[in-house]
Amino acid sequence: MADSTKEIIHGIIQGFRDSILGISKILKYDASIDNSDGELKKNEPQTTLARRRAEKQKLKGNLEIKENKKEATVKQRLFQCSVWNGGVFLTSIVLFHWALLPCLLWFTELIFAGSENLNITWLWISSLLSWIFGALWILPLFVISKIVNCMWFQDIADAAYVRSRGRPTPINLSVLVADLLFSVLLQAFFLIQSTLATFLPIPGVGYLVGFIHMSLLYSLYAFEYKWFNMGWEVHKRLAYIESYWPYFLGFGIPLAFLTSMSASAVISGCIFSILFPLFILSANDAEESSQVCHSPLRLFAPVVMITNILFRQSVKSKSTPTTQQSSSPKKQTRITEPATRR
Repeated sequence: MADSTKEIIHGIIQGFRDSILGISKILKYDASIDNSDGELKKNEPQTTLARRRAEKQKLKGNLEIKENKKEATVKQRLFQCSVWNGGVFLTSIVLFHWALLPCLLWFTELIFAGSENLNITWLWISSLLSWIFGALWILPLFVISKIVNCMWFQDIADAAYVRSRGRPTPINLSVLVADLLFSVLLQAFFLIQSTLATFLPIPGVGYLVGFIHMSLLYSLYAFEYKWFNMGWEVHKRLAYIESYWPYFLGFGIPLAFLTSMSASAVISGCIFSILFPLFILSANDAEESSQVCHSPLRLFAPVVMITNILFRQSVKSKSTPTTQQSSSPKKQTRITEPATRR
């Protein structure tokens, strides 16, 4: 029992350390590239091998240009995520709630000073402005940011994977679509499961169980890009997280803690969108724990069972019309064959 407790604590600390140290490695990466390029130029021998090397560099020129574009994409996407989610989205929310509304409240108190209807008037004004701001600004911006962030996150993950691990494993298009649909369903049901866990009647336990769910879910989000490029299927990814759950729990704790600081789901989403690209890069460079936990955490088992049932039913419903259509021509050919022989 004591050994298993030490393993769990050690795994949590290792995952937490990798998530933080991975971000610091990303900040120092550009300097290391520049230094390594300078050393290679200084140490380049001035012999006949230099000519051959120059010829090879010409052939590899296109590849180096693509890699530079990939690297620039990482910097550009990180900057865009910070500016869009923090500079535009989050700043507009902060200015509305902490600057515009207090100014309007002061102006309303100045006009209706001493009036008994001050509270009712301000309640109507604040409610109307909040509804207009949410419907005309927050909701469209939130939907657009979700779509844009998904594309930016994918660009960051692909560029980081090519930079550190090479080309991704090619995957068939049908397998790609099936994997994506299954993963989206699974993550949606797991998010519902984590929300229901917070309503446990025992004080403190519900919050702790929900926090563990969100930490593992954020780790799955971050590592899924790398595992997908490695060719891992959904079941393998989930089994790996359940077997090494202390490490992934520790890895997801910082992001889960920072996003839980605000009660607003919109503000938490902005914080997540700003910080999540850093954890994608950190997960790409992280070396997962090699020590299997003797007590695996089967939090994904109920969600996998439900998702399997729904996914198989949807696949069957899509495949039945094609089988009926493919069987009908065979019957027609059998009927027409004797006529043609005559």
